[in-house]
Amino acid sequence: MELNPEVIIHAARLGEVAVLEEIINKGGEVNVQDEKGYSPLIIACYNNHPEAAALLLNAGADINASDFGGNTALMGASFKGYRPIVQMLIDRGADLNLQHGNGGTALMFAAMFGRNEIVELLVESGADYSLVDSRGMTAKDLAIQQGNEFAVKYLSALESTF
Repeated sequence: MELNPEVIIHAARLGEVAVLEEIINKGGEVNVQDEKGYSPLIIACYNNHPEAAALLLNAGADINASDFGGNTALMGASFKGYRPIVQMLIDRGADLNLQHGNGGTALMFAAMFGRNEIVELLVESGADYSLVDSRGMTAKDLAIQQGNEFAVKYLSALESTF
């Protein structure tokens, strides 16, 4: 069944679980992308709608899908600091080390924007803190640049045991 992709994107943005269920039950595509490449899952996660995200994942949404810049649902949730969504994505097998177009990772976003609980969660779940972006910067380098003292100390301690 051909449904307007904007409808599922809009429902995901608002976290309208009942509308999403109806769209899915009518055969709506859960992996459509809008003009920027955002999928319903990316939109639901970025807007802090864990129930909508879980529904989309259960319906077959690609957990590692990226927008046209290479950003994933995990990156968006890490950037925003939505721990329950980050935990759900980790539990469901999201790739912790995917890099977007400039080489950034979910861990880098969390470190840059002071999402320290997410920094710990990602590292404890296996995120590679040694990855570098297109400028040669690690998550620790970005934390230094942004003045995130917690992440700097935490990541430095990990490096000293490396």
